[in-house]
Amino acid sequence: MINKIRRQLVQNAPSILRSPVHLLPHRVQKTALLEGLKLVFQEALADGDFEFLEGKWLKIEIHDLALRWFISYQHPQLIVADRPCQEDVSFSGYLNDFILIAGRKEDPDTLFFQRRLSIEGDTELGLAVKNLMDSVDLEQLPPVLQILLHQLADFVHKGMQMPNTQNEVMNAYSN
Repeated sequence: MINKIRRQLVQNAPSILRSPVHLLPHRVQKTALLEGLKLVFQEALADGDFEFLEGKWLKIEIHDLALRWFISYQHPQLIVADRPCQEDVSFSGYLNDFILIAGRKEDPDTLFFQRRLSIEGDTELGLAVKNLMDSVDLEQLPPVLQILLHQLADFVHKGMQMPNTQNEVMNAYSN
């Protein structure tokens, strides 16, 4: 029963979150995104690791939340565009897959080859973004955030692994 509830929560979270997220003013979303990026990429920003993004735009799109952000770098800080602009590279996918990537439960390459993560545009720039994401040391995050991210990714991972129907359960046992 608990496993069924977990699966339903994981499947329905995007539709539950979509309306509240869209009710947040764009300025609040932008501020939260920038502060989160600064926290996660604090060391990379200090080391100048974002210079490859200077004068270029990265679009991040979460399909099931109908959200998209445009991110660039102007030394010494990240910026988020107030309105859509022409992106040089685009990463798009679904909320649960982005959570799995952030929590290191799935590799972006694996999701890309499974067609669950789309990377379009400048291939070299996309690879640089992916490598920067991979280089983040989650141990540098505040302990509370580490625990939250790990537990959320684990919850989503387990919820996505569970069989959906009784027939899938029977097939799993017969194999």
